[in-house]
Amino acid sequence: MYVYTHESPYHVPSLVDYCRETSTPYSLEDISRAKLPFEPDAIASIYYRHLIKQHVIDACDQRIFNLHPSLLPAYRGCSSLTWAMIQGESQAGYTFHYIDRGCDTGQILIQQPLAIEPWDTQATLFQRVQFEAMKDFLPVLQLVIAGDRGRDQIGTPSSYRRGCPHDGQINPTWPLAKTARFIRAMVNPPYPPAKFGDEEIYTMEQYLQAVQKRDTSGRNVA
Repeated sequence: MYVYTHESPYHVPSLVDYCRETSTPYSLEDISRAKLPFEPDAIASIYYRHLIKQHVIDACDQRIFNLHPSLLPAYRGCSSLTWAMIQGESQAGYTFHYIDRGCDTGQILIQQPLAIEPWDTQATLFQRVQFEAMKDFLPVLQLVIAGDRGRDQIGTPSSYRRGCPHDGQINPTWPLAKTARFIRAMVNPPYPPAKFGDEEIYTMEQYLQAVQKRDTSGRNVA
């Protein structure tokens, strides 16, 4: 086994530290720029931040798979769970899929929906999705090693680019239900919460107070 990873901020568990503790060989080099240490039987990508190039895919005879936190083909790309919450989806989930030339476009191995609960924040939803997905990691690896080619992605694709949705700003013209979802979707400490102007917003009550304050001060809330 060999691990390609990257440095982690303090609030994200460090895979580097784990590799050191377990004497697992690892590298911080981009896997697509590195010389692979051996011919791999399979490659798993979990929360890996670099796009993986075709020569790496070919190096393991296309036995390379990824965990994506959405029900593909919906919400390809970045901030999948955040956007699902903002858009008012009733469920999110995860997909283990083969990696191909596209971004989150490969054949599906295992896919599982999870309800987005009314109390969920981005942080709780992400933790639940990741926890449940890891239960399927070994079965997925066994499918890949056995040569299972997966199944087509079915449905209407959607994708979002890297970056904070709506630059983190609440739009006062949104319906209140969307504003409430947006506030919860931006809760993922220590990242910044939603903002209304320059004010950080953690709850709907706080937002409504900020709107009233701006309104009574004579400023245009629209």
